[in-house]
Amino acid sequence: MTSSLEHRGPDATGYWMDPNGMIALGHRRLSILDLSDAGSQPMVSICGRYVLTFNGEIYNHLSLRKDLEKNTSIQWKGTSDTETLIEAISHLGLINTLKKLKGMFAFALWDKKLEILSLARDPMGEKHLYYGWQGNTFLFGSELKALKEHPDFQKKVSENSLSLFLLHNYIPAPYSIFEGIKKLLPAQVASMNLKKGFAEPELISYWSISEISSEKNIKFSDENTAIDGLEKILSHSVQSQMLSDVPIGSLLSGGIDSTLITAIMQNNSTRPVKTFTIGFDDKNFNEARHAASIADYLKTDHHELYVSSSDSLSLVPNLARYWDEPFADSSQIPTYLVMQLASNEIKVALSGDGADELFGGYNRYKYAPKIWNQLGWLPLSFKKILKTISTSIPASTIDSASKPFSKILGISQLGQKIHKLGNRFSNLNSIDSFYYSLVTEWPDVNQVLREPQYPSYLLNDFKRWPQFQNPVSRMMALDTLTYLPDDILTKVDRASMAVSIESRAPFLDLDVVEYAFNLPLKYKVNNNQSKWILRQILNRHIPEHLINRPKMGFGLPIDEWLRSPLREWADELLNKDKLLQQGFFNAEYVQNIWVKHCKGEQFGSRLWGILMFQNWLEQQ
Repeated sequence: MTSSLEHRGPDATGYWMDPNGMIALGHRRLSILDLSDAGSQPMVSICGRYVLTFNGEIYNHLSLRKDLEKNTSIQWKGTSDTETLIEAISHLGLINTLKKLKGMFAFALWDKKLEILSLARDPMGEKHLYYGWQGNTFLFGSELKALKEHPDFQKKVSENSLSLFLLHNYIPAPYSIFEGIKKLLPAQVASMNLKKGFAEPELISYWSISEISSEKNIKFSDENTAIDGLEKILSHSVQSQMLSDVPIGSLLSGGIDSTLITAIMQNNSTRPVKTFTIGFDDKNFNEARHAASIADYLKTDHHELYVSSSDSLSLVPNLARYWDEPFADSSQIPTYLVMQLASNEIKVALSGDGADELFGGYNRYKYAPKIWNQLGWLPLSFKKILKTISTSIPASTIDSASKPFSKILGISQLGQKIHKLGNRFSNLNSIDSFYYSLVTEWPDVNQVLREPQYPSYLLNDFKRWPQFQNPVSRMMALDTLTYLPDDILTKVDRASMAVSIESRAPFLDLDVVEYAFNLPLKYKVNNNQSKWILRQILNRHIPEHLINRPKMGFGLPIDEWLRSPLREWADELLNKDKLLQQGFFNAEYVQNIWVKHCKGEQFGSRLWGILMFQNWLEQQ
């Protein structure tokens, strides 16, 4: 099981087994802090009561050490954050320690005295933890591939999870693709007292967005006060995450988020920061030239690699192996490629992940309220007419006709966006249901799957949504709780760990998160401008002309790839007889969508989800 995670920790391996054979812990080490054997895991506390196997980094571990030294006589064996973590738990207790941590982590803790096993995950969900009963064995690990190595593991596909996967192109926690296996939610602890017998773990949450968000619109004396405050907190976060005993660098896409992190890193470095960018020949998907201009201005040690479509396509068959369960965010490909490039020079990479959710970066925050205010009052019958009109013209025709205006408006793939809006707007009765439709991929999963299932989870249970009065703040909170950990951070974790790199996200420092959720909305989305406050900070570091351009994202031309270089691969996976034999999909319907796509209609993102599942299934 441990050997299957060698990519996550190529530097060392370790095991600990209970003398009674009740529990076994394994660990693969990626050495970042304290490269000596004093940082080896699984680690036993000085008192001998606790055993810990831990994945991640604790950025405030030095200050935690100082606090512990004030009240104890600890004789430290080394300088690792693992030792700080286990000794903090030993002296302060598990929950009290979790509430003091700043970092990213997933860990298993065995209390030998009370015979309690506890699993814990960081508040923002940067690190992942799978767990569950398989037969008479309770399994847990950072990736599913470790669990699959155990002889008791049962490879039974969860049709609940498959339905959710097609809805979102990722599987939302707490579900996984396999029956009986769950994902621990961010900020959650799962504990089992083995003295009470073998049962499902007890789940508790130790942190929540609702607790840190007052939504009181804290008044600042002026805009500069708000800007200064965020810059100070963000700078402190970047500095703390630059702590490393191995080479460190930045992933620089050329967008606002990564540029701001890189600029602050460079301000706090005595030598040029190593920066990394992937470029593409297709201008519609290439940000490398913007990144190069910024790197030149900041005087970083810049590394870029232009990759061809064949370089990207060669990865596609291996995606299921890296991601372990179906995952269909196509930006996983460039994310992996930039991590692979960086792995030649560094072992730790800082990124701008989390800024979109916290500071209003997605287009839905700007446009959803406007569209709803203008059209939401229409009766359902009129909305259905609107759908018919908006989808009657092929998306490709709209794209061709609007090409002269797309650059001026800063909108690409206009036809696909109009079709998406029309399909999702026809039977909605609230802005919340409109948001839900915008974050789902297939509006008609009932037609795609032979036996669709809809288990309860946060997004489809409106009663469990965070209680924000402003609908945009509500959207941002929901994206932070769902899309961020289940898509973005899953993508980054798998891509970075596949090439043995640790990725860190300074925007996800809890002080930054708390500041963001207490900022008035006008400091995030202002006069149709997203991430307003981040732009103001960035203008202090970078000339505005280098950064003031439409948001591009980190996508790929999936629609065209499926019609041309990937068509044979897709044809094989979408073979009607194969789909019928497997028994998951409505083969007739899928074939119809595939034919329409090949003739020019835009179904690439939806088909990509089916293809990623098929690709994953074949590798099982």
